[in-house]
Amino acid sequence: MSLSLIGIIFVQGYWINNTVENNEEQFSFNAKQILISVSNRIQYREFEEMFFPFREILDSIEEPDNKTIRQLLNISIDNTTRSLAYTNGILEEDYKLFSSFINFNIDTVKLKNILNRNVDIIAQDSQNDNTKQNSKSKLERIRGLTDLQRKDYEIVIGEIASFIPIHRRVKKKEIEYLLAKELEERDIKVGFEYAIYSNALATRVRSDDFSLDHPATYAIPLFVDDEGISEYQLLVNFTGKKQYVLSTIKGMAILSIIFTLIIVVAYSSALSQLMQQRQISQIKTDFINNMTHELKTPIATINLALDSIKNPKIKGDPEKVQRYMNMIREENKRMHAQVENVLRISQLERNELNIKKERKELHDIIEDAVTHVSLIIENREGYIKTHLGALKSSVLANDSHMTNVVVNILDNAIKYSEQEPKIDIYTENVKNSIVLKIRDQGIGMSKVAQKKIFEKFFREHTGDLHNVKGHGLGLTYVKRIIDDHHGQIWVESERGKGSTFIIKLPLIS
Repeated sequence: MSLSLIGIIFVQGYWINNTVENNEEQFSFNAKQILISVSNRIQYREFEEMFFPFREILDSIEEPDNKTIRQLLNISIDNTTRSLAYTNGILEEDYKLFSSFINFNIDTVKLKNILNRNVDIIAQDSQNDNTKQNSKSKLERIRGLTDLQRKDYEIVIGEIASFIPIHRRVKKKEIEYLLAKELEERDIKVGFEYAIYSNALATRVRSDDFSLDHPATYAIPLFVDDEGISEYQLLVNFTGKKQYVLSTIKGMAILSIIFTLIIVVAYSSALSQLMQQRQISQIKTDFINNMTHELKTPIATINLALDSIKNPKIKGDPEKVQRYMNMIREENKRMHAQVENVLRISQLERNELNIKKERKELHDIIEDAVTHVSLIIENREGYIKTHLGALKSSVLANDSHMTNVVVNILDNAIKYSEQEPKIDIYTENVKNSIVLKIRDQGIGMSKVAQKKIFEKFFREHTGDLHNVKGHGLGLTYVKRIIDDHHGQIWVESERGKGSTFIIKLPLIS
């Protein structure tokens, strides 16, 4: 059963861990797709913005040559405003795309070849512009390019754009807008920080809280040329990655944990009950053995006394007859007291014991209890000394039960004293309470026994010897009576140095 439970917990943990890892992989895949989409959109937007001014230049060329190209590249398009419409807004920039190109190291041979290759297309577009200029949109003109034409333009425009500072090519608002849009389309609710790096060096395009060391950082090349080489990288921190991944399995994980805990609690409860039942069974067995031993002795004594009385020699001796009669009476009282203790505990547990309380003097109860055990003390040549120092001793108590409490403690002190029993009784007032201390010089008890001494049937193990009689009910009765009187009881003891039982009861005015 335990192995099955451990196996279930292990499988649940493995499943949760595996699901988290799969969700992290899925998140990483989505993150990379988002960055690829953002990179492509930025690069396409730049191409679109630079394509039309460049075409205007090409439209004005009849026969491109090196001189014409360099002159055209030196032209500055001042204060030309281009706009790019997005779904939810428009980004506007002032573009001076070709200013000071004469200083750029542009491959004019390559550009001339591109222009020669596209001159027929340009001438055709110029003729069509007269009739279709109003009907043909700029987007359609870009889409009308062949793959080869578009590649040619991308090469040249990419070389031209590479001379423009990155903070003019990409704006923070554009990156934020595109990232937010891509996350929304994929229903991924996480925060992000971003930055653009150039050859591993930070640029001005970055958010305030971007961290290069963040564990959820993803990177994608930006403005990739025809050879797949890029000078820039877009890096993004997805700051809420961990919370997002955990939220995707939160419901199932919580249910799994709850059901597993229910199984663990049920199993623990069943195991605890099984252990308790086993312990109770053992305690009952010990109790029956002890009770049998306790009852066998007085029964045997009574039988012997009766047999002796039947003896003709004894019958003629009134003194011996009286002695045996007293012995029978004492043994009978002993058995009655044992049965009475069992009945008291049973009544206490069913709350059937009627305890009527009256105003009593605790000192009087103590004196009465001492008289009950005085003959036993004298017989063992011991003593009981009282040190009743409390100035107030009025308590609300049941005279009979409280006397039994003190007698039980004194009886234990006598039984667990190997030599002559030496007992001291103290009282003192502590605030609105009276404290009773009964101290003996007996064998004492262990720390474990001190914690369990008031439990039902508990007796400290002394091997197979029955040198101390009892069945572990007296102190349980004492504890229940003190609790019913709204008091407290505890014990202080040390092996070989005796024990001190301390009772604290509330005073009444």
